[in-house]
Amino acid sequence: MKNKNIIAIIPARGGSKGIPGKNIMPFCGKPLIAWTILQAKASQYIRKVYVSSDSEEILQVSEKFGAKGIKRPDFLATDTASSESALLHALDVIEKESDQKIDLVVFLQLTSPLREPADLDKAIETLIAQQADSLFTAALLEGCSIWKQVSGKMKSFSFNHRKRMRRQDTKPLYLENGSIYVFKPSLFKKIHNRTGGKIAVFFMDFWKSHEIDTKEDVEICEYFMKKNLLKKKR
Repeated sequence: MKNKNIIAIIPARGGSKGIPGKNIMPFCGKPLIAWTILQAKASQYIRKVYVSSDSEEILQVSEKFGAKGIKRPDFLATDTASSESALLHALDVIEKESDQKIDLVVFLQLTSPLREPADLDKAIETLIAQQADSLFTAALLEGCSIWKQVSGKMKSFSFNHRKRMRRQDTKPLYLENGSIYVFKPSLFKKIHNRTGGKIAVFFMDFWKSHEIDTKEDVEICEYFMKKNLLKKKR
């Protein structure tokens, strides 16, 4: 597996309405983006780590922690621009700069800092072992009573509210946690989607599903980072 050319791409748009400057804000002693970069660099399989951003400040911080910066055009950094569009642009730039074929791309969202290098390695190993084309990470949801609104009326979605079952008798659900995606670039360029073809899944502990979108999320993620991840390094 180590002879495969596996790269990581971290999209990091400059504008953030929820938390201004979120991507490089201080988080547990480092800029938020630094944690994802360092996790990817610690993987035994990932050869290079790239950060795609329209912000020179984010690119400078990223390069300080060992990533290679890719300047993203402004039209790919709007509120409506998708992560897929940023990934396609980054792949195009990387392939033009390198004469090596890229075997796998690991797409990491920096707003999900609660992961370990071992999670990245196991996700890559899972995709290869299952001969899959793409992979997403997920957490197990047990006993969740999910409703949805249909034509203005509430309808039970994950269970039958008229015939409630014991928690241990319900079928599990799986939450895509947004932490790690792995895919073959050849398929990605055809379908413009991070998941497609034969899709595999790698399960992570539920606490690793927390991501940072609000100030309250920062406090939650800091708690788990200090309790479960930083504590291991002491």
